[in-house]
Amino acid sequence: METIKFEIEMQDGKIMKGELYPEVAPITVKNFVGLIQDHFYDGLIFHRVIPGFMIQGGGMDATMKGKECPAIQGEFKSNGFNNELLHTRGVLSMARTMIKDSASSQFFIMHEDAPHLDGEYAAFGKITEGLEVVDEIANTPTNFQDCPLTPVVIKTMRLL
Repeated sequence: METIKFEIEMQDGKIMKGELYPEVAPITVKNFVGLIQDHFYDGLIFHRVIPGFMIQGGGMDATMKGKECPAIQGEFKSNGFNNELLHTRGVLSMARTMIKDSASSQFFIMHEDAPHLDGEYAAFGKITEGLEVVDEIANTPTNFQDCPLTPVVIKTMRLL
């Protein structure tokens, strides 16, 4: 399977490396790669953190100001798209609203397996190095809305 390599560099210098699967979710990967190339994610935060489930980011800055971009087609089974990638530890997937074609820039990384998401969200990649960083973020103290008390900032994301 052809993969595209990328990395997420956090403000604290920690690094997560991963791969994207264009054969699994071509529209999603093209969108994500474009956002990385445009430096869209620089300075954004992981704003929703639930240990044992996932960490979500890519839509808000450290002041909780939203950053938006156009929505894309949801590439998952319940939306008529054959995507077999399961929501297991380390997998990247697109966040969305109840509207199936509402994903844009927000993504989440699985902290633990969540089979109830399979076929309902567009999984499109996986963290291959730096899962300890995912664990650290997942265990960050949060408020009642699952938002970290101290912003967890993405310094930059880049293609490798």
